[in-house]
Formats: sequence, C-alpha cells, structure tokens
Amino acid sequence: MKLSIIKKTSKNSNLIILSEKNASLKEWKFSEDELKFIKKSIKNNDKIIEINQYSRYVFLIFAETSKTDENKENFRSLAYKVFSLIRKKQIEDVCVSNDVFDFCLYNAFIEGLMLSNYTFLKYFTKDIENKKEVLKTIQIREKKATEQNTKSLQTIIEGVFVTRDLVNEPFSGLNSVDLSNRIKKLSTIAGFTAEVLNKKQIEALKMGGLLAVNRASKIPPTFSILEWKPEDAKNKKPLILVGKGIVFDTGGYNLKPGKYMDNMKSDMAGAAAVVGTLYAIAKLKLPVHVIGLVPATDNLIGKDGYVTGDVIKMHNGMTVEVLNTDAEGRLILADALSYAQKYSPELVIDIATLTGAAVGAIGTFATAMMAKTNKNITKKLYKSADYTHERLIEFPLWEEYGEGLKSKIADIKNIGGAYAGHISAAKFLEHFTDYPWVHLDIAPSAFLETKTDYRGVGATGTPVRLLVNFIQNYI
Repeated sequence: MKLSIIKKTSKNSNLIILSEKNASLKEWKFSEDELKFIKKSIKNNDKIIEINQYSRYVFLIFAETSKTDENKENFRSLAYKVFSLIRKKQIEDVCVSNDVFDFCLYNAFIEGLMLSNYTFLKYFTKDIENKKEVLKTIQIREKKATEQNTKSLQTIIEGVFVTRDLVNEPFSGLNSVDLSNRIKKLSTIAGFTAEVLNKKQIEALKMGGLLAVNRASKIPPTFSILEWKPEDAKNKKPLILVGKGIVFDTGGYNLKPGKYMDNMKSDMAGAAAVVGTLYAIAKLKLPVHVIGLVPATDNLIGKDGYVTGDVIKMHNGMTVEVLNTDAEGRLILADALSYAQKYSPELVIDIATLTGAAVGAIGTFATAMMAKTNKNITKKLYKSADYTHERLIEFPLWEEYGEGLKSKIADIKNIGGAYAGHISAAKFLEHFTDYPWVHLDIAPSAFLETKTDYRGVGATGTPVRLLVNFIQNYI
C-alpha cells in the first residue's frame, strides 16, 4: 500500500471527502438528486454517506472539528468503518480529500485506513483474493501534507505491520532461531545493526533465567542485540528497549489449561514490538541512540525442563526460587534487564505480554505501566499514549507488593501473592534494574481474538506507534 500526494482529483478516482455538515459541497458538482440524498442523510445524522456514481464511489464523512486526542481516535474509527465498505466493494485505490479539518485529524483518518488494511495470509490456500489487502494506493489531497510527514506515517505503519507479522506467525514458523534470523534480515532493510548471541555465548554470560526456561527445548535460545546509533544522536547515553521473546509458552510443568494456551504464539509480542520500533526509527533516521535487547526461547515441557522448586542463578548473580514455571517471561527479561546495565543507559523500557492479571485489571483497551523514573518521562509516555490512543494505565510499585517475593531458600521467588500479579511481576523485575526504568505489560492489548476496530484480529502491533512517537519527542 502506497501513499501519494496529489493536488487535483481525477474524475474517475474513488473519493473520500472529510467535511462538516454545514460545509459547501460546490467543488464536487453533485447532481440535484445526490444533493437531496446528502441532505436527507445529514438530517438522519449519518456520519458516512455513500454515493455510487457508477464510474466511481464517493464517501462523504461528516465529523466533529475538535482537535483533541480523543477526536483523533474518532477519525481512526471512522476510517475503519469506511474501510469496511471499501473492502466489500473491493476498492483498490482511493483519494482522501480534506475540506475543513485540522491536519492532525486528517492524518489520523489516513492512519486508521492503513491500519485497517492489514492482513496475514501466509497460511491460507483458498479464497486468497477475497482476503488480501484491498487498498493498494491512497492519494493524499491535503494542503499541509508533505513528502516528509507522508513518509513518516508510511514508515510507522510498516513498523506496526512488521510487529503484527512476527506475532501472527505460529511457533511452527517462528522459533527462537527463526526470530533472530528475521531480525537480521529486517536490520538490513531498515538500517540498524543486529548481533545475535548463541547458546554458548549466553552460557558464558551466565544468563540463568533464559537458560532455565530453554532447558526442555530442542531449539537453542538466542539473545539479539539491535542498535540504531546515528552520528547526530542527541542522547549521550542510550535509550534501551527490552522485549520478552517467548516464541511459544506452554506454561512448562505448570501447564496452561485449555484455551489459555491457544494464542501463546503471541507471547513474544514484546520482542516483536522492539523489532518493529527499531525498524521504524532506523528508516526514519531519528537522531536518538536506541538499543533493543531480545532474549528468545520457547517454554516447553520435557525431561530436562526446569520444575517448581528449582533455584537458578541469574546474570547479575541473584538466585531465584522457581515456584511457577508459567512465570517464565520475567526470568528471561530479568537477565536482559541486568545485561542492559553494561550500557549505563539513560532509560530502559521493557515490553512484555507478562501477566493475565493485567488483563483482569484493565481489560483489552490499554497497557499496564509501572515505572521507576522521573515524572517527566511518564508524562511524555502518557502524551504519546494519548496521541496514538495506545493508552497507558499506571500502577504503583509500593514496597508492600514485593513482600510476597521473599524466599526461604533463595534471594527471591519468581511469583508473589494471589492478587495484583501484574504489580508483583514488575516488583520482581525491579530487582534487576539500577537505572531509570519503565515496565509495559502489553498482555491486555497485544493480541485480540475478535475484530472490533482498526487494530484488527490477532496481533495489534501495540505499542509500536506509542514508542516511535515517544522517541520522536524524546530529546
């Protein structure tokens, strides 16, 4: 799908007109019958009016003019509704004209169209033509549109789609080694560097968490180091993104029941978000030094698998008593977080589908955030979250939540008490940080079982748009 800027619309171009109810429609030379139909639809308070002119379709979109972040989301949602009509009619090319709205609202509409157009068809063998991406070209007719902001939007959406593709890939097509190979290929395309550490190197680093989780697997773990370090980087110390890369999670010997294992190919959505973000910022050539760390393995059951009661020694020397093998994500993240200390980072953000408790606390409409950093950072994250509508809800890191992590035989346990599991998981990770740090539990929003909006079904690509916007405004 390509974006192109135009000044005039062709008579045969399928057309989307963003307008207000009281705006003049003279430019579009509608017939008397069409104008009557439009007036009637406006009286019925229709927000989307479809006109079939035989040589083309015209969609009139009537919306509010508020410039708030919430209204940007209304425009994305309107775009999704229009896209549903576009898909039914198999429209491949459309021109979007902006009559009256602020550019940020127009841009949100284009973003909604593009995000709605995503499909993952790799494993279909039938009826592919009716399932594939419909839109091939979106023509931009907007005075404030430039090649730069158009390219920026296109690139960010590409980063989202990179993430969605990785998450939607089943374990049979994406194990830990496959993931590291995909990272290498994407680094060549986007321009960031990628180094992949093998099992022997991971053993040399004494990453006991990653190695323990991997013990039952025939496929070795990997540890990928992604880096974007432009010459004009404005930060002296790097910003580090750490992504949980559990490519499939059975729960280990604490086996997941029934349906809770169905979508566990998505347990590497944090890693995928790191990859998608590095892909976008490198292609955009943002002047910020960013490092991505991706520990990757599956969590299977086998004769060599780690079990409840085991004590493992982590990369930073701490010992952990394992009381639940399904609390594995925090073990591999802990090794990566302690490894990040070598860079003396300015800020570290980890992204992980970490807990079902986060889903229970906030549903599927946001990401749970816990932070050990200054308020200026969290304010910027909230601002980016509101701008992209990849919303955040912050939870506290009070010391009381860490009490349940105390072990009788080791430095710490890998699970806490019965309640607020998303917070006790973050308290566990906190033990492996000695720098400003933010934890994003994306379990609520990374993978959806039903399609309700432009996020689609399956992988959503959360929180790539948030992170790219944050990095764009970081310095």
